[in-house]
Amino acid sequence: MPEVIFKVKWPDGKVDACYSPSTVINNYLKQGELYSVHDFVELSSTALNLASKKVLQKYGFRCTSAENQLHSIIEKSKSYNSEDMITCLSLE
Repeated sequence: MPEVIFKVKWPDGKVDACYSPSTVINNYLKQGELYSVHDFVELSSTALNLASKKVLQKYGFRCTSAENQLHSIIEKSKSYNSEDMITCLSLE
């Protein structure tokens, strides 16, 4: 499956390279777009859960890397207000 690294800039200016095992993330995030922390967590959750399910369908097991990435996003998001803005810098 084609993987995607999506880079995001958090409200404090820190940049993270995030992992998706599937291009499904491209249906939820767009390069250059701003998202509230709340919306980013919701969109990432939906996309990464779908990506993990695609891995399950293809290989017979869920993608723990996608699940770990989602956990990391959720934990990091707790440091910000839900209306703070996150920028999607790139999807590669």
